[in-house]
Amino acid sequence: MKLLAIDCSTEQLSLAVADGEQRWEHAGEGGAHASASLLPAIMGLLDKAQLSLKALDAIAFGRGPGAFTGLRTACAVAQGLALGANLPLVPVDTLLMLAVAASSHSPRVLSVLDARMGQVYVAAYENTAQAWTCLQAPMLGSPSALQLPATWHAQDFALASNAHALYGQAFAAAFSQGGFAVPAWPTALALLDLAAAAYARGETVTPAQALPLYVRDKVALTTAERAEDGAARNL
Repeated sequence: MKLLAIDCSTEQLSLAVADGEQRWEHAGEGGAHASASLLPAIMGLLDKAQLSLKALDAIAFGRGPGAFTGLRTACAVAQGLALGANLPLVPVDTLLMLAVAASSHSPRVLSVLDARMGQVYVAAYENTAQAWTCLQAPMLGSPSALQLPATWHAQDFALASNAHALYGQAFAAAFSQGGFAVPAWPTALALLDLAAAAYARGETVTPAQALPLYVRDKVALTTAERAEDGAARNL
């Protein structure tokens, strides 16, 4: 199968191309820089793989949750490329990509992604019979109040996150319930495998149907909220 995978959900830009078992990947600076560098990076990666856009079977993108600008950039670029090449799109949750990154450590993964403003995006996944099941859909929450699936009682699990350095102490409650830290980021390589499985299940959308998964509607703190947050951190 021939796939292009695009993820701009964090400050790291991640791209990958698959042609059967062969893989090519590209990592770069995400955030605001992704909008300028994304298209040239995609074309350069396709050139390395000696593939044209029209030779692809589909384009996959990390739909979120994650950085608002990055999610919109990935979705818009995927839509434009798919429309021009008459290809289907495969949207994949970024938190599931984190779970795949930690899958060698445990079949149970609590995926946690920094959401800024003192919050995190979190979802729970379990891998059984080589298939991932979402036990807790992506949500926004406090890093100190992570919720676990009831079925995980007395079982260990991987807490896969890009925010251990920032919220390590806040994750203590989850660690006390059997969790252990696995630093992880969403990657396009993980996206390739998830997208191939989703494509086989018929889980594709047209460019017009593609949408980011924001989870949060608020993009920034007010001046008063920033001041309050700073005062609380200094207590």
